Amino acid sequence: MSAVPMNFESQPLDMNLWSQNHLARVEQALSQWVGDGAPAGLGDAMRYAVLDGGKRLRPLLVLAAYEAVCSGGPASAVVDDAALRAGLDEAALRAACAVELIHAYSLVHDDMPCMDNDVLRRGKPTVHVQFGEAQALLAGDALQAFAFELLTPDNTLIPAATQATLCRLLARAAGSAGMAGGQAIDLASVGVALTEDQLRQMHRLKTGALLQGSVLMGAACGHAVGAAYQALSDYGAAMGLAFQVVDDILDVVADSATLGKTAGKDAAADKPTYVSLLGLARAQAYAQELLAEAHAALARSGLPDSRALAALADMVVRRSH
Repeated sequence: MSAVPMNFESQPLDMNLWSQNHLARVEQALSQWVGDGAPAGLGDAMRYAVLDGGKRLRPLLVLAAYEAVCSGGPASAVVDDAALRAGLDEAALRAACAVELIHAYSLVHDDMPCMDNDVLRRGKPTVHVQFGEAQALLAGDALQAFAFELLTPDNTLIPAATQATLCRLLARAAGSAGMAGGQAIDLASVGVALTEDQLRQMHRLKTGALLQGSVLMGAACGHAVGAAYQALSDYGAAMGLAFQVVDDILDVVADSATLGKTAGKDAAADKPTYVSLLGLARAQAYAQELLAEAHAALARSGLPDSRALAALADMVVRRSH
């Protein structure tokens, strides 16, 4: 007789404990791997950019999606082979760290004088302020390259096909069809009145693509299939856009000390935002609509335990920084 699937959703999840445990693993891995052996002070700049700061939302999304898929259910591929499971566990941790490296590199470059010219990030001076522009540029380059090195280790139990899939997902999320493309649109849109559709597309690329990619990388580590994979993709798209809407709101209502970065810089730079386009109240309502979309996607995923993903979506919309 087959076992009756456990109804995880009816049981409360201690999200603080869940986050602490997973963040400890990510921080330990990043501290061990980042900047190791890099010459001429480059490693110091890399470590400064990555360690001791940040919400680590993207790594948590990778790990939460991986665990959701591994929770079983008819729409997921349950991995029973112990060696394969060990390889996929390693893949998920490496994917979590790799996506954080891409995020960190993007912040280093985004803060430079040729881009947003910001001096504060994660409550401390930006990398180019601390180490100089040339070293900051190289640190970002090195972090980007190292992200893909992390995904393709030697002597590993991670299946080659999984390594290739993770590299493709991360490259697509970070490149011209994702984050970099959105950043290009953003730079070209200063002082330009965008429609809501144009603003949505810019942010789906600039911010949403890497967040959605984080979810999909976790799903790929768990070998998600069919409706589960599509539902997780939909969840990532809604949650990723919600993150940017809330960012636009916080840029208006929060101060620099709370944000850990310069508040009000979008308005000062005459950049289009959801608040400037829709107004504060409508932007806040839209964030709630996107949160509902994210929860609806999880509900149709067929995955027994998506509690961590649901809690992360709530955190994105209800955060204060």
